[in-house]
Formats: sequence, C-alpha cells, structure tokens
Amino acid sequence: MEQWFGFTLAALALAGSPGPATLSLAATGAAFGGRRGFGYMAGIVIGMIGVIAIVASGLAGLVLALPGAIPVVIVLSALYFLYLAYRIATAPPLADGAMQGAPPDFLAGFLLSLINPKGYAAMAALFSGFALGFAAKLAILLVIMVAVNFAWLLAGAAMTRLFRDPRTNRIVNIAFAMLLIASVALALAV
Repeated sequence: MEQWFGFTLAALALAGSPGPATLSLAATGAAFGGRRGFGYMAGIVIGMIGVIAIVASGLAGLVLALPGAIPVVIVLSALYFLYLAYRIATAPPLADGAMQGAPPDFLAGFLLSLINPKGYAAMAALFSGFALGFAAKLAILLVIMVAVNFAWLLAGAAMTRLFRDPRTNRIVNIAFAMLLIASVALALAV
C-alpha cells in the first residue's frame, strides 16, 4: 500500500507540474477554448502512453546510446517546441461568438509528448523507482494524466476572456510562449 501511495504522489507531482505539455494545454485552452483543445489533449495523453512504452522497454536508453543521437534529438525537439511557441505567440484574438484559427490537433499533441524531455525524465523516474507492476503503474498514470491535463486545459479555458482584447491577447500569448520555451530549457538543463 505504501508503494501505491508513494507512486501516486510522485506521479501527481511529476505529471501535474508545469512543463511543455501542461503549459501548451493551458495556452490552447485559453486561445481556443476547452472543447477545441480536447483533441490536442488526447494526443498528449496517447503520446505519453508511447513515452511510457519507450521508457519501460528500454528503447529510449538504446537510442540515446547511439553515437550522435543526443544532439540530433535535442535539436529536433527544440525546433518543434519553437514552432509550438510561435503558434501560441501569434494566435489571433478571439472574436465574440466564434473562435478563430485552428487549434493544435491530436497529432501536434502526440508529437509534443514524444519529444518532451520532461516526459521521458518523469517516466524514467517513475518506472525505475517503485516496486509496482507495469499494469498498476500504467493505470495510475493514465488516471492522473487525464485528470491533470484536463485541469490544465480548463484552467487555460477559464482565461479565454483575456483573449478577446487584442492587446491583452498578445501579451498573454507571448507570455505562454516564453513559459513554454523556458520549461523546455529547464527540462533540458536537468
């Protein structure tokens, strides 16, 4: 029972803390609304299942052991996060009654999870540090990931009114984009 409790607390802290996925979910919720960000959130969750499989199988360690793989992974990840930050920073103000622009979709969320350095670090810590079975860890993580990601998406959606004023919209969008870049930089520095 102590292992379950410890794993759940650690998973909640690691999955719920601000990082590239959670910040981009809040930004998506704020810029496009919760309903329009749901596909993106689903992509993030399914992508994290992929990350779990990659970490738990040892494939991540094998790939990163290849000569020259780490710099390539870092550059590709950085480029994708810069692209997401640009999309967030340049999202247009919301029009009254109708949301504008195309929100990030399922594939964008899926790809974000697959290149998110915080995701790999968190899953490596969780899967190596607790003596629970794989199925138990996966079940706990799925519940936590869905709940936490939904909360971040809704928290962002609660800020939607800020996105109707063009000036405030630009300030908040740029702030979210900068937070996304900072969270990636922090994850890579660890």
